[in-house]
Amino acid sequence: MQSKKKFISGILIGILGIVLFSSKAVMVKLAYLYQVDALSLLLLRMLFSFPFYLVIAIIYSRKENPSVIVKNDYYWVIFFGLVGYYLSSYFDFVGLQYIKASLERIILFLYPTIIIIFNKLFLKKPINSIQALAIFLTYIGIVITFRGEVVISGADTYLGGFFILLCAITYAAYLVGSGWLIPKFGVVKFTSYAMIVSCFCVFIHFGLFSNVDIFGLQWEVYLLGFLIAIFATVIPSYLVSESINRINSSNFAVIAGFGPISTIILAGIFLNEVLTLLQLFGALIVIFGILLVSLRRG
Repeated sequence: MQSKKKFISGILIGILGIVLFSSKAVMVKLAYLYQVDALSLLLLRMLFSFPFYLVIAIIYSRKENPSVIVKNDYYWVIFFGLVGYYLSSYFDFVGLQYIKASLERIILFLYPTIIIIFNKLFLKKPINSIQALAIFLTYIGIVITFRGEVVISGADTYLGGFFILLCAITYAAYLVGSGWLIPKFGVVKFTSYAMIVSCFCVFIHFGLFSNVDIFGLQWEVYLLGFLIAIFATVIPSYLVSESINRINSSNFAVIAGFGPISTIILAGIFLNEVLTLLQLFGALIVIFGILLVSLRRG
């Protein structure tokens, strides 16, 4: 009974985390209405997130590690914090300048298939027939959805899609590479450390390459930056980690299908974004392909 309650609570926690994560793209698009650039908005996200991750990291640093940690492990935390949360987030924010929030989430949802490809290329894990079919379906679905958007929004959609694809690739690389570090540090500590690294990367990037007066933005931008930081970054990052801890990553990958669906709904409510029937069909193909992989794992 206790195990069943833990599993059900893990599913509910995971769904809440996914919905909150999905709201990020919608809030970013709302912020862009106030003529803020991607790097400034990303800086606000990290500035508001940083104190929370720092405090949590300090609290959990006093707790014993699940296993022995060596010096090189910290170097890898720095690397994956840079790749998974800095580069991936930057590509995401830039891409959202050119494409719909709903399309962004559909493209990002490709990351499980990218993980399979990375495992084949770098870890020599074979791709079975079910996985191959799933990869084929998901990319056919992306082509259908993406092509329909190009007709509606123009050639800039290619540029936006390219950056979102880079986001999916870097995030997949983070998941593949960091999997062996999480058992060493623990979920909360590793997430906090990686996010702190990414915060510093964004601070340095902004300091070196931006001429924007970060104190001269409209108040709505600061409010949205705060909401993105707290409700679409800090809270869901720990909710998702706890969900994975309770129901395992394979089961979590199944409920992750709520991501594109919730983004499409939220984008329709707050941004008046509407996907054509053909695009919705393509999105369903993508979701079905990912679920095919996830159910096979489970």
